[in-house]
Amino acid sequence: MSRAARRAIEECGIGIDRIGAIVHASVCRDYLEPATSCVVHDRLGLPSDCVVYDCSNACLGFLNGMIQIANMIELGQIEAGLVVASEGSRELVETTIARLNADESFTRETVKPAMASLTIGSASAAAVLVDRRISQTDNRLLGAVARADTSAVGLCQSGRDESVGGKMQPLMNTDAEQLMAAGVALAAVTFGRFVDELAWSVDDINRTCCHQVGATHRRLTLEALGLNPQHDFTTFEFLGNTGSAAMPVTAALAAEQGFIRPQDQVALLGIGSGLNSVMIGVDWQTVACATPQSITAPQSAAPENVEVG
Repeated sequence: MSRAARRAIEECGIGIDRIGAIVHASVCRDYLEPATSCVVHDRLGLPSDCVVYDCSNACLGFLNGMIQIANMIELGQIEAGLVVASEGSRELVETTIARLNADESFTRETVKPAMASLTIGSASAAAVLVDRRISQTDNRLLGAVARADTSAVGLCQSGRDESVGGKMQPLMNTDAEQLMAAGVALAAVTFGRFVDELAWSVDDINRTCCHQVGATHRRLTLEALGLNPQHDFTTFEFLGNTGSAAMPVTAALAAEQGFIRPQDQVALLGIGSGLNSVMIGVDWQTVACATPQSITAPQSAAPENVEVG
C-alpha cells in the first residue's frame, strides 16, 4: 500500500509537501488502533500538518475517501490529497475454508452464504487528487452522486472484529441472490440521478467500470442501466472481488491498456454492501499510469477545481 501511494505521488508530479490529507479506505486494516493511514503517513514522510484518518464503507470506502478529499480541495483547505487502500483476501478465504471443512452438516443451501467469501481477491491502490492549478493532466472531474438502501443492511455482513492470538479471523455471510437483486435495483435508481446530474445521456458515456463481483452481476447491472457491455472494463475474472481497491485498480488498468482513451467520458459505477451506491463521471484527457490517481468529485456538484492527476 505504501509503495502504491509513493508511486501515485511520483507519477502525479507533485512533492509530498503538498499532500494536505491522507485517507486509508480499505475494508481490511492493519490494526483496530491506530488508524492504518498513520502507518502510511509515517512511511511516506508526509507533512505533519497533513490530515490523517481512516474511512470504511465496504467496497465504496475508496470512492467515499476521494469525495472527502475533493471536498477539502473545493473548500480551499488543501491543494492535494491522497487516498490509499490495500485489501488482503488470505485471512477471509482461509477462515471460510476452515469453517466449511470443520462442519460436515453443511448442505447445498446452507453453504451458499459462505460462497461469496471464496471470490475475494487482493489488491492495493492509491489515488492523488489535486487542485486544477497544479494538475499535470487536465483530466476533469465532472460530478458524482450517492444513494443508499439500508433496508438491505443484513444481506452481506461479517461478524465483529474477531481475533485469535492477535490474528484476525474474519467470517462473512452473504445472501448473494438477494444482494444482487437489491444492488442492481439501487444502481438503476442511482444511475438515473447520475445522468441527470451530469446532463448526460447513455450515448454520452464512452467507457464504464462497474463494481467487480462477477459475470451475472455485471450483465444484470449493465442491462438495467441500458449500457453497452463492450464499453465496460472488468478485472474480476483474474483478480476476484478486491473490495474497496477494485474500482481504482480497474480504472487504472483500463487506462493503462488503452481501453480508456483521451477525450472519453467515463462512468465509474460503484455499489457496496449496506447498501450504498456511488457513481462518478470523469472527462478523461490523458492516458493514465498504472496507479490510479484521482477519480472522484463532490456529491451533487460540478467541481470547479479538482482534477485527475
